[in-house]
Amino acid sequence: MELRILAALLLGAFVSCVTSISAQGSRLLVVLEDEAEKSKYGQFWLDLEERGFQLTYRTPKDPSLSLFQHGIPAYSHLLLLPPGKSTKGLGPNLTPNLVADFLNAGSNVMLALSGEQSVPSAVGSLVAELDVSLSPDRNSMVVDHFNYDTKSAKESHDVLVLSGNDVSSKKSGVADFFSVDGLLAFPHAVGAALGNASPLLSSIIKAPATAYPYNPKEEAEGVEDVFATGEQLSLVTAFQARNSARFTILGSAEALEDSWFDATVQLPTPGAKASKTANKPFAQKLTGWAFKELGVIKSNAVTHHLSPSDPDAAKNPGPNTTALGIPMDVNPHMYRIKNLVDYSISLSVWSPTTGTWTPFTPPETDAIQLEFSMLSPFHRLNLSPSHADSTSTFFTTTFTVPDQHGIFNFLVEYRRPYLTNIEEKRTVTIRHFAHDEYPRSFVITAAYPWISGIWMTVAGFVGFVAVWLYSKPAVEKGKVGGAGS
Repeated sequence: MELRILAALLLGAFVSCVTSISAQGSRLLVVLEDEAEKSKYGQFWLDLEERGFQLTYRTPKDPSLSLFQHGIPAYSHLLLLPPGKSTKGLGPNLTPNLVADFLNAGSNVMLALSGEQSVPSAVGSLVAELDVSLSPDRNSMVVDHFNYDTKSAKESHDVLVLSGNDVSSKKSGVADFFSVDGLLAFPHAVGAALGNASPLLSSIIKAPATAYPYNPKEEAEGVEDVFATGEQLSLVTAFQARNSARFTILGSAEALEDSWFDATVQLPTPGAKASKTANKPFAQKLTGWAFKELGVIKSNAVTHHLSPSDPDAAKNPGPNTTALGIPMDVNPHMYRIKNLVDYSISLSVWSPTTGTWTPFTPPETDAIQLEFSMLSPFHRLNLSPSHADSTSTFFTTTFTVPDQHGIFNFLVEYRRPYLTNIEEKRTVTIRHFAHDEYPRSFVITAAYPWISGIWMTVAGFVGFVAVWLYSKPAVEKGKVGGAGS
């Protein structure tokens, strides 16, 4: 018995040691053409393992490769490296439909491309599901004659060198997860054009204004009918589905190789100095977001109840207590018009450094809003942070239920770039006053003229009846003494 307890404790300690700092999970499937290519990404694999990920390597043709087991995802994350030159697709177990189902199930996908190898049509079909378009020329890569590495691409100009602080995601009011100090090298990058209709897509790094796609095999002096140019080309693309599953497209798989983690690059501008690339810290941040170590928030307790200052609150305190310990009927199914209602929601953000949930605080220029709506919002209110505990921040507001009966919704919808989505909806019924809840007429000042009119009518009628009953009609003089006199 003691040996079993000891074994259980050791197993629990081992599991806690290998727990991933990702909020999604630690199981990562890596699909690469040849396992011999693993040596090119030695530092990249080591960094992922040190962060707690459990890596499983498979080739597209491996018969044991499966994204699902018993109908649920077998892995938390999927990393697709460029297929080989002899491979026309990703194999029967990685069809676009299966990868889309894997994404719809809540798992995350990272796709790395390379201009050194032809992009399979299956990959083009897969990214087309996300409203992302690749060049019709599957052998093209992005070149730039003004932002290239003079050491490795002096003639071909196919190694783009960009500043790590000029990422497209670095905007006011947007969480900055990707900027790094130093230069980034993107060898043989494949550019993608993003659709304008999808709010789920965003470009992390765009190509410079002077970049364009080019097929080096054609050796043409000029390019006609260009697919896209300049900032229309996205080198690193982020897609976050409505279920918060993430799909990341890296246009240069070579940027993850050891040779480019340790490489020294130099821009062609006069006076530019050679410096080591910042590809490694950028890869850490990119995979941290792609595999849900960064930008993960969640909602916890959602409560609504009558405000303690509402007169009806004292009539029915309820068996529950609010977040502040006040006895109240929490989350009732029905309210009355003109009730005073308190609403509260607690939010947490994942901390990859500690592997725990911590209180979430939005930027100063941002606000979490509550909509109280039927077909359209009757109230749209900013929620204010009231208090916090060790894991979450509580956001609250108080408002008066509108003078409209029907089915209403408490809705908090918080969608921001690079943050997981928060959508909390609670449905309640709003009723009219009951017959014994209407105020008496004598306490309504506007009713005083009507009450006075009623009593004046009553008084006038009583006076008329009294006069009619107690007034004797006048006798005519000719008829005094009767008819026989």
